[in-house]
Amino acid sequence: MVVQKIGRGDQRGKRPSPGGRPRDRDARTRPPPSGDRPDTVRICGLPAVRALEATAPGSILRLFFDEATAPAVGDMAVHLAGLRRPYRLVGAEELAKIAGTPMHGGIVAVMTARPVPAFDADAADGPLLVLDGVGNPHNLGAIARSAAFFGIRRLVLSDHPAQALPSEAAYRVSEGGLFHLEVSRATDLPRALRRLSGSHRVVGTALGRGAPFAGFGSDPRPVALVLGNEEDGLGRRTLDACAAVATLPGGGAVQSLNVAATAAILLWEMGRARPSSPPATRGAAR
Repeated sequence: MVVQKIGRGDQRGKRPSPGGRPRDRDARTRPPPSGDRPDTVRICGLPAVRALEATAPGSILRLFFDEATAPAVGDMAVHLAGLRRPYRLVGAEELAKIAGTPMHGGIVAVMTARPVPAFDADAADGPLLVLDGVGNPHNLGAIARSAAFFGIRRLVLSDHPAQALPSEAAYRVSEGGLFHLEVSRATDLPRALRRLSGSHRVVGTALGRGAPFAGFGSDPRPVALVLGNEEDGLGRRTLDACAAVATLPGGGAVQSLNVAATAAILLWEMGRARPSSPPATRGAAR
């Protein structure tokens, strides 16, 4: 596909039409779109980019999209034009190169990297989802997607050496979910969980021990649900800091579920225990 590049002088005083295909805004004077820069992150896929636009539009530095996605990005192009930031229609090969993956969903936004603030157990309120050593960024993204779907607002990541942090892969898999969560990081998670015990019912998870989650519904305190590493689960110190341990009793030939599937089921159970707090996001599985 041949892409016409329009320089800044050609665009002066013009704005793209929200209803039509956005014009290209030349990015030649800007740094190359790279995920290797520590201060930028590439966000792929229209749901994720839309969520970024809805929650932090000012953090979008550059936008690239293909012919099929162009009609959907008019409003974003208007916003970027007002900030004098580049947006551009590109071909499939160039978009895959910009994204660093062919799994880009037709659009890539380059955003300012977000720091993960420290978790403050004393200020925590509402239900919490806590991950301790979930190392696969795709699992992190899938869990964040489920959390956002079921109305969870806060995600706490431990300082476990294996714990994945928000990354390009996690943002892509989360389908925008990570942008709807307050993500923080806890140092010395067992100590943080003990500090939470006054305000929350801290529920750990383990394979083959504990009780079904439905049995914890009588406690009026919000739940802090703790999920562990894909291979080793939760460590002893973390489990000892939990007031209760939940498990999913299975009846089939497979011993366990993937941690992202486990999270989705337990988050659904948490939602059932919170009838006054319906999920904030609606939609069908896909």
